[in-house]
Amino acid sequence: MAHRVCPWWLGYLLASPVRRLLQNPREILPPFIAEGMTVLEPGPGMGFFTIEMARLVGERGRIVAVDIAPKMLEGLRQRARREGVLDRVDVRQATPSGLGLQDLDGHVDFALAFAVIHELPDQERFFAEVHAALKPGGKVLVAEPRGHVKVPEFRAMLQVAAEGGFRADGKPAIPRSRTVVLVKT
Repeated sequence: MAHRVCPWWLGYLLASPVRRLLQNPREILPPFIAEGMTVLEPGPGMGFFTIEMARLVGERGRIVAVDIAPKMLEGLRQRARREGVLDRVDVRQATPSGLGLQDLDGHVDFALAFAVIHELPDQERFFAEVHAALKPGGKVLVAEPRGHVKVPEFRAMLQVAAEGGFRADGKPAIPRSRTVVLVKT
């Protein structure tokens, strides 16, 4: 599979309120996020899910949003500021060598990897970094677009996750997505 990063300008479309008709953060996220949690969001784009997660974690919680595209991160900052939640969103730029999560080791309650893993050239490193950041028993919701990720590719991704210390724990129904909840073992 070719690894292409979503272009920054597509972030505006992906953050559109119209997207809620198919993938509503207010329906998808509440089973996984509670007030006071620390949540990791690799590949947040311009914050379609980030804003709702920031509301769910409340003033005592924190969202760590990591993206490789500076323009995506700037769009995320602007949206978070406008929505009054920027104080609980830690915006970070990833590098080609990793997500830069060493300060989070063992502190993350939940991670959302929505339509991002298929873009990564090194899924093993990704799962290793997320595994290290999660608390024992921490969960990751993985949702990959059906149009980009075929069943064999998704199964291969799950195998990489299993080899990286995760076990599958359910498959929530999210339109147009292949999904799995992974638990740190």
